[in-house]
Amino acid sequence: MLEGDPAMRGDCDAGRRRRGVPAGLAALVALVLLSVAACAPTARDTGPLPSASVLPSGQPTAQATSSAAPASLPASPAVPQISPGSPTAPSPTGTSTPGTTLLQVYFFDVDRLVPVQREVPATVAVARAAMTALLAGPTAAEAGGAPPLGSEVPPGTTLLGVSVGDGTAVVDLSGEFQSGGGSASMFGRLAQVVYTLTQFPTVTGVTFRLDGRPVTTFSSEGIVLSGPSVRADFRDYLPAIFVDRPAWGATLPNPARVSGLANVFEAQFVAEVATADGTVLARRSVSASCGTGCWGTFDVTIAYGVDHAQPGRITVYDLSARDGTRANVRSYPVTLTPAA
Repeated sequence: MLEGDPAMRGDCDAGRRRRGVPAGLAALVALVLLSVAACAPTARDTGPLPSASVLPSGQPTAQATSSAAPASLPASPAVPQISPGSPTAPSPTGTSTPGTTLLQVYFFDVDRLVPVQREVPATVAVARAAMTALLAGPTAAEAGGAPPLGSEVPPGTTLLGVSVGDGTAVVDLSGEFQSGGGSASMFGRLAQVVYTLTQFPTVTGVTFRLDGRPVTTFSSEGIVLSGPSVRADFRDYLPAIFVDRPAWGATLPNPARVSGLANVFEAQFVAEVATADGTVLARRSVSASCGTGCWGTFDVTIAYGVDHAQPGRITVYDLSARDGTRANVRSYPVTLTPAA
């Protein structure tokens, strides 16, 4: 019992009162000694209680950790606070220069999404790095290509924070993100962010904030964001054959692994690896897991032959059921490499 307990104080007072009652000397001395012992604090009460913000192991509690969140990002019961320095998700696999990390960002090739490779300084905060690269937009070479790559994200949009937890990325962007453009542009920029962040295996959905405030209705177009946005929400922005790996501008391993989604007649299409001048080095018939009105996955390996690293292209297409001509053609540059 802690010192100062009312019951104990009552016992002590009673002892003091009893000490005033005439009695034998021996009885009086015994009574006094018992009262003093009862009023003294026990050994477990003598030290201060441990701090509530520190566990016995010395690790801060969740409350202590969350108190370091930036004051500019108000807490929301439904959305976790965003800490600019918080860890995000593991880096995707790939071959990169020592001291760098490979990422993908998603731009538009005409009106369809295309993954584009970015190599950034080595970091574990890959979600932040990917969003920073996305907001920077296409390079001059990409924007001037044939066809040119473009972005629906408005210039001047800045990243205020990003965090990942329980499979959801929470991204906070400046208000410029919802400026300008019609509904197609608004959906397009949402798609770019969702695909960029869900490239990581720990992220399946994305929730948005603007200037620190949770977004439930996006832009003047009234786009309702009632929960985390996922890739399937934006399949209208995919080509019929969507190659998600390798990315536009990537170095192609040999053999090359080609994977993605397709929605084509009888789930059949063709993948080719060619030199920059169009010489086909390898051609492979591919079967997706579903087709003709449904999206199916594919993941194939294609071996090709070159004796030195050089520019090349990867091309996918299906054949028209009506006349056998190429349809749904997608082609973009890669770097070819000799077989390992």
